[in-house]
Amino acid sequence: MKLFEPFPQRSLSLRNRIVVSPMCQYSATDGVPDHWHLVHLGSRAVGGAGVVIAEASAVSAQGRISAGDTGIWNEAQVAAWQPIAAFIAGQGAVPGVQLAHAGRKASAQRPWEGGGALAAGQGAWTTVAPSALPFDTGWHVPVALDAAGIRQVIADFRASAQRALAAGFRLIELHAAHGYLLHQFLSPLSNRRDDAYGGSFENRTRLLREVVAAVREVWPEELPLWLRISATDWAEGGWDVEQSVQLARGMTALGVDLVDVSSGGLIPHVRIPVGPGYQVPFAARVRREAGIATGAVGLITEPKQAADIVSNDEADVVLIARESLRDPYFPRRAAQELGAQLHAPVQYQRAW
Repeated sequence: MKLFEPFPQRSLSLRNRIVVSPMCQYSATDGVPDHWHLVHLGSRAVGGAGVVIAEASAVSAQGRISAGDTGIWNEAQVAAWQPIAAFIAGQGAVPGVQLAHAGRKASAQRPWEGGGALAAGQGAWTTVAPSALPFDTGWHVPVALDAAGIRQVIADFRASAQRALAAGFRLIELHAAHGYLLHQFLSPLSNRRDDAYGGSFENRTRLLREVVAAVREVWPEELPLWLRISATDWAEGGWDVEQSVQLARGMTALGVDLVDVSSGGLIPHVRIPVGPGYQVPFAARVRREAGIATGAVGLITEPKQAADIVSNDEADVVLIARESLRDPYFPRRAAQELGAQLHAPVQYQRAW
């Protein structure tokens, strides 16, 4: 069964096509992961996934979504990530991390505290974006990045990739989706610049291309680099699947190995036709028309559903998010239901 066949990625061989999607826990202190992150990520590696991707980890303090975000901008964070990455690898999964900058959606409350913009008395910090356009009513107006600010963002992603390697991660995913900074540059709805980073498709994609190139310079040739995009903003005049295909066509030459295809997040209050596998057609189209490996994500909750996506060549891997929160052993359950073989840790073998 293809879902449980190995998937080669440069020098690595993923043990299967099931990936634990990066999911923010909003539970770090000063960007430093702790025991919660070890148990959360480690249990999903024990659960049998081929790759476990740590949550969106900020490349700078300014780039955090919330004060509880993990980061990878200093050495204390690297030291805290090391035992987590080592444990994931020790269970046979590839340890990955998503590098991110939240842009204008930074300086936010944790979801269980409301999720809105932080007020000054709550520890708010200055946010940045391609243009001085707030995410929503009541949100802070970001500072439009100048040339020096853009250079700093690129340098931050580059340095964070080096730290990810030092932390023991073997796969990086760059976060250019869900309305965060790199996505903000891509979409005409949030990017109103009239310089080399705004206006045309070539200009709006420039920052992402420069970030990818900078990361590839320091990320080893033998290790895979993935990219998450939002295929569409679900809004007229915004980023769409045609532009996503065009973007993806140029990513292989820059060293990207797989495009993880999500959608939305740039602007609030849009109507999204959410349903089982609703984003899979985007992954299939990018794979077919751009000639690059893709990952499908979004309400993939059943083993047969996951297996069909891969066997029908709609995507090369499936990324499991909320179902992985509900069931860290989803890959083992899927193998059992589908009649596939997935070896358990020796400590657990008497249960299988």
